Amino acid sequence: MAARGFPYTDLKDFLATLESAGELRRVSVPVDPTLEISEVVTRTVRAGGPALLFERPTRGEMPVAINLFGTERRTAMALGVDSLDEIGERIGNMLKPELPVGLSGMMDGLGKVKQLTSMPPKKVKTAPCQQVVYRGGDVDLNRLPGLQVWPGDGGIFHNFGLTHTKHPESGKRNLGLYRLQQHSHNTLGMHWQIHKNSTAHHAVAERLGQRLPVAIAIGCDPVVSYSASAPLPGDIDEYLFAGFLRGERVELVDCLTVPLQVPANAQIVLEGYLEPGERLPEGPFGDHTGFYTPVEPFPVLHVECMTMQRNPVYHSIVTSQPPQEDHGLGKATERIFAPLLRFLIPDIVDYDLPAAGVFHNCAIVSIRKRYPKHAQKVMNAIWGAHMMSLTKLIVIVDEDCDVHDYNEVAFRAFGNVDYARDLMVTEGPVDHLDHASYQQFWGGKAGIDATRKLPAEGYTRGWPEEMRMSPEIVSLVEKRWKEYGI
Repeated sequence: MAARGFPYTDLKDFLATLESAGELRRVSVPVDPTLEISEVVTRTVRAGGPALLFERPTRGEMPVAINLFGTERRTAMALGVDSLDEIGERIGNMLKPELPVGLSGMMDGLGKVKQLTSMPPKKVKTAPCQQVVYRGGDVDLNRLPGLQVWPGDGGIFHNFGLTHTKHPESGKRNLGLYRLQQHSHNTLGMHWQIHKNSTAHHAVAERLGQRLPVAIAIGCDPVVSYSASAPLPGDIDEYLFAGFLRGERVELVDCLTVPLQVPANAQIVLEGYLEPGERLPEGPFGDHTGFYTPVEPFPVLHVECMTMQRNPVYHSIVTSQPPQEDHGLGKATERIFAPLLRFLIPDIVDYDLPAAGVFHNCAIVSIRKRYPKHAQKVMNAIWGAHMMSLTKLIVIVDEDCDVHDYNEVAFRAFGNVDYARDLMVTEGPVDHLDHASYQQFWGGKAGIDATRKLPAEGYTRGWPEEMRMSPEIVSLVEKRWKEYGI
């Protein structure tokens, strides 16, 4: 069931919906974007508190919206559903390969086709994001209330800028979410990591000796903002996916100075280019790992045009050791892409990406075990599945284990494992931000087989029966509970 007002016209529309639902608080006193906003947000997130709108930041010319995805409820509202699993079910239904049988089957097939036709973005000639235009010497990034989140950060960062690029040869678009360090009033450091599509676009442009056009949209509607963070396969357009989630096409408008398109209802758009071969030191930055990422050379965006809505709202996010707002985005990805992962690896019953694992560090996976070393087969399949390849620890449990109940998972992993036989250690790619790997970009990985062992796996002792109370006694005690006076 779609949330009221969904799909939202723009960020302001979503903020109004949050406010009417009691999920937004306005902060009317002056608050400093250097560190103070970060501390307020972190306390609010960890208390399970509301989205925040800082109306009077002491730097910049517009209010700051933050913690929009900080709870599963708000993330579900952002995506227009009561439960994030609803989107996963829609994707799962579209992935079903059965041929239609009878009239009802044909109608169901037509319904899936209709969903697909709503996906492509549509181009518009005029847009709210271009109501105010600054060009050339009038461009000033200090109009934006960018944040310094942690004391050791290298300066001001813009943390929710949706970055648009095109492959210089194929013309294929990419939309990504990368942090942006403000170097000056008109330049930004582009921290796009080695595994990202935009990095590949830039590499091709440099090989050709060409500038790479870039457009950054800040303050988009929440579906587009989420889609920029989603780990989509390289051949799926993020705006097709956003259209699928919205149930209607996303409106895009041509940029004024670069050959790219951006969301027509974005709050702010930055247009510019990367000069081939140019790099500047970027960082340090307190990231979602809970540690500062080191200074590294990254490309530099020269901003030549800055457009915005009248009275825009600036959108940002705070990153830190969990729990933090980005867990809401991660949980959405976990539930939305569960059917796709099961489609790729049918052995999987369910999976969970713990917040403490900061996306790539741990995956808990349940399987319906059918043959010897089945768990190890699934581990290897996961390490071969797109961005799941960055997972450092995989824990495999039986299907009767609730992967979302960490106490139950720990009970299986601590008690069902002979680490001389059930631990798989290997090497492979890791996240660009992983500070623990001895070599950047690759390192050690482990898989733990916490399933019941089979005789064919060499376990000859006879697996013991797990204790369960009889259903009759459970029912009796439930009926008499008040009598006990406990």
